[in-house]
Amino acid sequence: MFKRYLQVTKPGIIMGNLISVAGGFFLASRGEIDWILMLATVIGLSLVVASGCVINNFVDRDIDAKMQRTRNRVTVNGEMSGKAAFFHGVVLGIVGFGLLAFFTNWVAVAFAVFGYVVYVGFYTLYFKRKSVYGTFVGSLSGAVPPVVGYCAAAGQFDAGAAILLAMFCIWQMPHSYAIAIFRYKDYEAAGIPVLPVSQGIAKAKRHIIFHIALFAIVAALLPLTGYVGIGFMVVALATSLWWLAMALRGYRPGIDVNGWARQVFFFSIITVTALSVTMALDFNEVSPNLLVFAAH
Repeated sequence: MFKRYLQVTKPGIIMGNLISVAGGFFLASRGEIDWILMLATVIGLSLVVASGCVINNFVDRDIDAKMQRTRNRVTVNGEMSGKAAFFHGVVLGIVGFGLLAFFTNWVAVAFAVFGYVVYVGFYTLYFKRKSVYGTFVGSLSGAVPPVVGYCAAAGQFDAGAAILLAMFCIWQMPHSYAIAIFRYKDYEAAGIPVLPVSQGIAKAKRHIIFHIALFAIVAALLPLTGYVGIGFMVVALATSLWWLAMALRGYRPGIDVNGWARQVFFFSIITVTALSVTMALDFNEVSPNLLVFAAH
């Protein structure tokens, strides 16, 4: 019983978000870590993400049944009823938002609400099924966790938080397009208009390269504005340029497109994990004149 309630939350996605929210929290803490606040933020946001994933599984039962990758999900094969999944998601959301509201601040909670509404309300219910822009809309919600972590620790939304939002939003694009390429048949069967299916793999390749290059530029803004040091800059440039070189190999004659897309996808995870860890360790003091919205 417990296993299916865990599976429906998409644990892999929760773990990925846990790393990024911790990275944002440590970056904003600048060595003065409130461990209780840290724990509450990580658990609270993880529960919010889990709630969004469960509701997504509940809504997507019809299209999940058409996809090889998702047809064995517990909401599709009958192990969990739609009603049970829905209420499971609601309870997780209430507890998660409750923890964030009690322990953090209004800025962090506001971004958590924003991410949840975008993912469940806009992406899941409409854009994923109807528009090629679904990937971009989903990327907005996917970029929220490190911002919530940052705002929970800093008590404000400043230039550092804005850079994190842009950086993680842009990162989602090549990451998601790579998945859409090697899962092309699944998305085609389910009628989901991701870029490779609706406008072709060639265009998706161009977008992957463009967004990786843009990601490298935006990631460099963190050290250039003084939020992190030279260590982060080195890691950001090394991972981004390697990722870009990997993406460019997609134009080699006779390339196995599916194998190439999997490589781009897996290296995207390595890149974002490396940067999340590095920004947690290589922080700098920042002038308070960069404040935008304060929680108090």
